Amino acid sequence: MPSTTSDAVRTPLRGTALDALKIVIVGGFGVGKTTMVGSVSEIRPLSTEEVMTQASEGIDDASRVRAKTTTTVAFDFGRITVTPDKVLYLFGAPGQQRFWFVWDQLFAGSLGAVVLVDTRRLQDSWYSIDRLEHHKTPFVVAVNRFADGPSLEAVREALALSPEVPLIECDARKRPSSKHVLITLVKHIAGTREGKS
Repeated sequence: MPSTTSDAVRTPLRGTALDALKIVIVGGFGVGKTTMVGSVSEIRPLSTEEVMTQASEGIDDASRVRAKTTTTVAFDFGRITVTPDKVLYLFGAPGQQRFWFVWDQLFAGSLGAVVLVDTRRLQDSWYSIDRLEHHKTPFVVAVNRFADGPSLEAVREALALSPEVPLIECDARKRPSSKHVLITLVKHIAGTREGKS
């Protein structure tokens, strides 16, 4: 889905930027990862969206996302300036199983991750959570509400999330909502690091 942000333009990187921080957004096919990167990025996001063709039939399950006509084939990239010297880089991972080999490279050097979830397809989130736990990467789970669905408590139980993992609702199309997800993740990362010190 293309970005709904009209104010994402060419914003040059400040000369004072010294620290680059990396966040990865993962989740199943068609949950809104590209949309989230586009809604919150201060620059026009780099997107590797390609038109879905008949070649993906029988490989990608598009039955729950019939309106979807494009798909990420590598990753999405966006940027947010946090402070004059700190910049946050966002990487949206491809959701289809055939592109999962890219994930380990995307996880390398990342501070943490957002697992974006569609409650109509919770099982599509299991691999994301498993990989993040395997890499010991701090993460939050954000339910992108496409329609009414189970409560957050029911989602936590279905995904077998530990109580320490933040679970919130969001609308990936809206910048304030996407920012709230990222702020929640940064606070979670800070809390995790304090607990280890």
